[in-house]
Amino acid sequence: MDNKRLFLSFIAAFLGLMIYQAWMDDYGAKPTVESIPRTTESVPSATLDDSGVPTASVKAELSATTSSDDQAGSTVADIVYVETDLVKAEISTRGGTIQRLELLDYAVDNKKPDVKVQLFSPAADTFYIAQSGLLGVNPESAPNHDAIYKIDQQSFKLTEGEDELKVSMLWSGPNGITVKKEFIFHRGSYLIDVRHQVVNGGEESWTARDYSQLQRTEPTEGSRFTTYSYTGGVYYTIDDKYSKITFEEMAEKSLNLDSAESWTAMIQHYFVSAWIPPAEQIEHFYSNSLPGGRYLLGSYSPSTTVAAGETRSFDRKLFVGPKLQDVLEPIAKGLELTVDYGWLTVIAVPIHWVLKQIHQVVGNWGWAIIILTILIKAIFYKLSETSYKSMANMRKLTPRLQALKDRYGDDKQRLNQAMMDLYKTEKVNPLGGCLPIVVQIPVFIALYWVLLESVEMRHAPFMLWIDNLSAKDPYFVLPLIMGVSMFIQQKLNPAPPDPMQAKIMMSLPFIFTIFFAFFPAGLVLYWVVNNIVSITQQWYITRKIEQGGS
Repeated sequence: MDNKRLFLSFIAAFLGLMIYQAWMDDYGAKPTVESIPRTTESVPSATLDDSGVPTASVKAELSATTSSDDQAGSTVADIVYVETDLVKAEISTRGGTIQRLELLDYAVDNKKPDVKVQLFSPAADTFYIAQSGLLGVNPESAPNHDAIYKIDQQSFKLTEGEDELKVSMLWSGPNGITVKKEFIFHRGSYLIDVRHQVVNGGEESWTARDYSQLQRTEPTEGSRFTTYSYTGGVYYTIDDKYSKITFEEMAEKSLNLDSAESWTAMIQHYFVSAWIPPAEQIEHFYSNSLPGGRYLLGSYSPSTTVAAGETRSFDRKLFVGPKLQDVLEPIAKGLELTVDYGWLTVIAVPIHWVLKQIHQVVGNWGWAIIILTILIKAIFYKLSETSYKSMANMRKLTPRLQALKDRYGDDKQRLNQAMMDLYKTEKVNPLGGCLPIVVQIPVFIALYWVLLESVEMRHAPFMLWIDNLSAKDPYFVLPLIMGVSMFIQQKLNPAPPDPMQAKIMMSLPFIFTIFFAFFPAGLVLYWVVNNIVSITQQWYITRKIEQGGS
């Protein structure tokens, strides 16, 4: 068996899957995005019954409220502007909704460093917001995300020497209930503390629960040739661990489960927003699809009673930022899994760690990729040697195998028997190189996902014309080198006896060059180095075999 063909066929199938996923992402059915009159339309339609138990509609569905402009006596919401060392945010006094958030350390394009990534946005086509609030016995008894808060200051900035920034707004309800909603931003952190502090100044007890949710449209941007990265909802529970819920699944059926030690999030390439409730708190998870092509994922707590004269705080955390594993891991159990390596996470995580250690030494992600690739090839050298020896021995037998084919023609049974006899006489195992190749495949695919998913690679420069390892090579030099290296590898392998198969194999370098021309330069760099090291190893081992060495 030609082991290199086995390897290339596997990779071709893998790339085909990614291209299909990218095509579906670009051209598959998309929800129609309509004009959105207000950024705070959806709230659990019912709250609590008289006994404090959530009604059935809270458990099962979300319904749209009427636009506040149509409500009698409605109050226009103000916008509160917040700036820290890492983010700029806009918070609406309608519900205390974070409706816009920019990441100051991450530009949209490395050639336009002043245009920052805007993760949250109230615009209709990029609608993405974080909502939270309280659900009482009726909509008027507690401030949901359609309630109007009051605030005395509309601009906040973290100044030199300050480690945290507090933004507080106040809501006053019936029967002496007041709620102070507080956002606490921290220096050097993308984690925001969100607190609802309830003061019951009335004469009767008050019951409510707190909730948080993320609401967004499905992104429609994309290119025809792109690498695939999951965008959608994810959540973590004790039983299900890390789970995905796609926009299509939100449209088909509402999420309905309960768990402690949990969180909900929306993820996309490189970035994540996640609501994290207290670990010991049992949360009920829900999801929904809303008019205007919007999708919603959130959770709410059990009901809590605040006696007359008492004060109670409802606390949650909101993370909005880049998917940095070492930052996410301490925040909540399983949150680092939003750096989505798929089923090869157990292999990808240590690879990512080694890559970071190398980068700390060399200070360049391109050279870190090169060194890591060489290290992996060195670790698997003995396995590669076994495979290349098998291919070299098969290469020596190629003329004799061709002679057998010419002798027996279309008599497949006699041809196969003659080939088996030849393998036995020459002590060559045609399958001897398969296992070494198969063992290495998961490692190289895991490395692929590490390079694709690591936000550290985003806009990272390498050298010369490659100033962004997360973007394609602007001059297609690396893809061309990769195609040439694949062609050389083909020549080192034994030629397939079947002419049609030989033509297909010889076309692979050209096909792969086209595919990789639009892949991030970091991925192509890895593949080029891998091919060059493989060629060196295979040439050396093949030469020894052909010269009669061991």
